[in-house]
Amino acid sequence: MFKILEYSHLGGAEILQVRFPKISKEIDDVIGSITKVKKLKKSKEKTKKNRMLYSPKDLNKRFTKALNAKGYEQLIDRYTVKIPGHNYEVKGAYKQVDFAKNKVLVEVQFGKYPFMFYDLFKFQYFFNEAKAEVGVEIVPAHYMHRQMSSGTSYGEQLLWDIERLKRHFPSVPVKVILIGVEPLPTEHLVAEEGLKKSIAQQKEDV
Repeated sequence: MFKILEYSHLGGAEILQVRFPKISKEIDDVIGSITKVKKLKKSKEKTKKNRMLYSPKDLNKRFTKALNAKGYEQLIDRYTVKIPGHNYEVKGAYKQVDFAKNKVLVEVQFGKYPFMFYDLFKFQYFFNEAKAEVGVEIVPAHYMHRQMSSGTSYGEQLLWDIERLKRHFPSVPVKVILIGVEPLPTEHLVAEEGLKKSIAQQKEDV
């Protein structure tokens, strides 16, 4: 696969390169090692009926295998939820990231948009607990997203929202990597994403 764009939030890319150059290279190598990606999912959506699409399940499986082979493991923090003034507690709650190594957290997200933002929240949580120094979020670029199911979000939207938050969230250094199966064409492109399409997908999800 190809890196389409790299975005540095609060110096995340610079911290990764200076403090963790080996890990930075490993992540790049993993992305580059995912080759010959085929469209394995046959769409049942009304707007993409019978079209063959890239499969999030297949991509997640391949990224997991490649990152695990380089020593990246799950990081889990278990706790009991206790709210002041609330006579109720929940045991066995936990926060988890899929890939962690030497205080670098990595998430590969091909899911819906809320999961991308929740990844940032998890980076923030482990950063506050002194269990992380930087997070890396790997997400599909819109150019690739168009060839996936409508439930899959895209990295440009995440970057746009991070910019609008004006550095208030997350307050942890993060590097966001937008990826694609093919390199982005050199000419300027304009894609359509609109409210009508979103409403149509919501109706299909109900």
